[in-house]
Amino acid sequence: MARVRGSVRALVVTCAVLAVLVTTACAFPVDGRAIAGPEVSPGIDPSFVQGTNGGDEDRLAAATLRDLEGYWGRELPQVAGGAPFRPLAGYFSVDPRNRTGAVPVPCLQNPQEVRGTAFYCPSADIIAWDRGELLPQLRRDFGDSAVVVVLSHEFGHAVQGRLDRTGALQGAPTILLEAQADCYAGVFLRQVRDGALPDLRTGAAGIDGAMGALIGFRDPVGTSPRNVQAHGNAFDRVSSFQDGFDGDPDVCQAIGRDRVFTQEAFRSQADESSGGNLGLQPLIDAMVPDLDRWFGGEVRRRGGQWTTPGTERDEATCPDADGAVQGPVAWCATPSAVHIDGSGTLAADHARIGDYATGTLLASRFGTAALAALNRPTAGAEGGRAALCLAGAYSAAVGSGASGFALSPGDLDESVTLLLREDTASRGTDGVAAAGTGYERIRVFRAGVTGGTDACLRGV
Repeated sequence: MARVRGSVRALVVTCAVLAVLVTTACAFPVDGRAIAGPEVSPGIDPSFVQGTNGGDEDRLAAATLRDLEGYWGRELPQVAGGAPFRPLAGYFSVDPRNRTGAVPVPCLQNPQEVRGTAFYCPSADIIAWDRGELLPQLRRDFGDSAVVVVLSHEFGHAVQGRLDRTGALQGAPTILLEAQADCYAGVFLRQVRDGALPDLRTGAAGIDGAMGALIGFRDPVGTSPRNVQAHGNAFDRVSSFQDGFDGDPDVCQAIGRDRVFTQEAFRSQADESSGGNLGLQPLIDAMVPDLDRWFGGEVRRRGGQWTTPGTERDEATCPDADGAVQGPVAWCATPSAVHIDGSGTLAADHARIGDYATGTLLASRFGTAALAALNRPTAGAEGGRAALCLAGAYSAAVGSGASGFALSPGDLDESVTLLLREDTASRGTDGVAAAGTGYERIRVFRAGVTGGTDACLRGV
């Protein structure tokens, strides 16, 4: 948390953005545990790709592009009022390690400029990618579905141009164009997951891998949403992806200038220079009083009796039950207390992900205390889901009203990174997790961010 109005600093991802392009994809995954998806496809003959070496990466890319062409060839006329889909002008595979004999790539002065990225060039209507470094790294770190999400995002920019027949997107902020492309990628990955395409297949782990890649593509923490190269933070990017995955192309096309983004620039030099990180105990000291204030107010507004939970630094066990099944932060009913095991995984995640990884766990356990005060279930998937949703509702409210601190740039990114990696924030008091996939955990958390407490108590 920042300035006690706290702050959390997400893992910063830096990438070279090609200044000559309107749209590019930052493509260096975050540090930490890789989230690998299963094989998506054996791939098809990539001979229609210029510069291909016929290898596994290009075979996967070829399968993705052929399925993208087939899907949008069927779908775009329905969205565009009958206008036929116009195939792209070409695709280019480049190995930047090859200093000689590289195929010239439109929109680039030198093929080496494609290193570490993939892009769509609207003036030439082509997609190009780094075969030698980018695609192998994506497959190693996140699985084949990471390649699919990168190429489907770039293809989404081509879809944008074909649907924007009135010029409504001319001059639109880059972050808005990127959100639409992420949404179109989500639509396509849903087709892959559902087995609706001839070449590509994946499962839930593959979708989590694709989302892990999106987190890796986020802007450096503190990037202004008005930056001409802004692509969005992790929360905004996975939100757009999930809107498409759970929706359809019409949902993506409707993303407009009224879209609310959570990405923000640093508000002070002190916040930026510190990265906004608090140590574990300073975070607890700063956050617990605000959690008590906010959750107590939500309970009282609904006619419940709120008792401030105690805060204990121990092994996260309860006197009458094995609280350790909840993870490194546990809520115990008798007496009402939040128990925090600051060693092991909590300390590691706090250091590796950022302090709002810990903050998300604390908020979910105070959410459990609020559920108990309202005589709602705290155990099982129902209890875990509601508590996680309430953590999202709290996160959206931080900094408003009488709050003692505000979230800093990157805080919500820590939440989605934690939720993609592990299920502890979604566990009920009996240790049963609300969802088995990172996708679902992030969806539940987002429901709280966007819908507030009422949405959480209605059920998500």
